[in-house]
Amino acid sequence: MELIRIPSVSAISNRPVIEYAAGVLRALGWTAREVVYRDDAGVEKVNLIAAPPGQDVDAREVELVFVCHTDTVPYAADWAEAVEPYVANGMVHGCGACDVKGILACLLAAAETCAGRYVDGLRIVLTADEEVGCVGAWRLLREGEIRARRMVVGEPTSLHVARAGKGYCLARLTFTGREAHSALPEMGASAILRAARMIVALEQLAERLKMEQNEFFEPPYTTLNVGTITGGTAKNIVPGRCEFLVEWRPVPGQTDVLQAIETLVSEFQSGDADFVCKHDVLRQQEGFETAANASLVKRIETATGLGATSIPFGSEASVFATVAEEIVVFGPGDMRTAHSDRECVPVVELEAAHRVMCSLMAAG
Repeated sequence: MELIRIPSVSAISNRPVIEYAAGVLRALGWTAREVVYRDDAGVEKVNLIAAPPGQDVDAREVELVFVCHTDTVPYAADWAEAVEPYVANGMVHGCGACDVKGILACLLAAAETCAGRYVDGLRIVLTADEEVGCVGAWRLLREGEIRARRMVVGEPTSLHVARAGKGYCLARLTFTGREAHSALPEMGASAILRAARMIVALEQLAERLKMEQNEFFEPPYTTLNVGTITGGTAKNIVPGRCEFLVEWRPVPGQTDVLQAIETLVSEFQSGDADFVCKHDVLRQQEGFETAANASLVKRIETATGLGATSIPFGSEASVFATVAEEIVVFGPGDMRTAHSDRECVPVVELEAAHRVMCSLMAAG
C-alpha cells in the first residue's frame, strides 16, 4: 500500500520509490548501487541493482535476476483514489496496484521472508521509464550492467508464467507536399492525400500479417495500428505537411515489418514525384520466447499449478532477452485493469506471488 501512495508517473523522478525499496532491502543487509541518468526533460531517473548480504553487487554475471519497473502511466485528475489505495472485495485498488507495484511489494516481502538463505548470484533490479519505452532497461543493457542465466520480469500475468511475448515497434512517417490555394490544387501537392494512400497500404499490410500466425498468442499474429495523425494548415490550403505514428507488435521472429514499410514508401515515390516521405524509427523492440521446457518455466508452473502463457504487450523481457539464457514474465493482477481507474490486484494473487518469489529466491 505504501508503494502506491508514492506518485511515480514517468514524467517525474522515480527516486522516492527507489529510496523506499532500497531502504527495505538495506535493512535486511542488502547492498545496492544506483545507475542514474536524466531524461529528455532533464528529470533525474534512477535504476537500482541490489544484491543480498555477502554477494558482490558490482558483479555483472549472475544467476537469477528479478526485474521490476518503478514508474506508472499518468492517471486522470478526477481519480481521487489513484494514490490513496484501498482494499475492497478482496482487491487492492490504486494506480500501479497491478502494473507493477504489486509484484514489487511481493519481491520486497520475499527478500524479508528469505533473509539469510538466498541463492547465490541473486539480484533485484528496479528500473525507470518502462512505460515510456523501457528507457531505463535499455540503458542498463547498453552499459553492460547486468547479465543473468535466468530472469523474471514483473508484470501482471494473473500468475501464469509468460514464456513468450510480442515486441513493440513505433515509427513516425512525415509527408512533405506543396501548399497552394485549394481552388488551384494543381499548383500544390497534398501531403494529407499522400499520407492517406500510405495508410490504406498499411491497412493491406496488416491484413497480410494476419496470414503469418503463431497460435501461442492472442491475437496470433503481428498487429499494426496507425494511432495518431496531424497535418494541414487551413481548410482552404492544400496541405504541405502531414505525419502519423504507426506501431506494430511483432510475434517472436517477425522482423520484416519495417522493411515492408520502407518498400511501400519506395514504391509510392517511384510512381509520384511529389510523394516525399521520411520515416523515423522511434522504437524497435523484438518479441521474446523461452522454451517450454526451460527450468524457470517449469519451476513457476509447478509452484502455481498454472500453465505457461504468452503476453500481447511489450515488456522489459524483450530488452533483456539478449543477455539471459531464460527469461519469463510473471506477476499478480490482470493487465486489462491496468492503465485505468479500474486498476486493482487480488490479495490472494499477491499472497501466491509472494510464495513463488520465495521459492525461487531461497537457497536449498
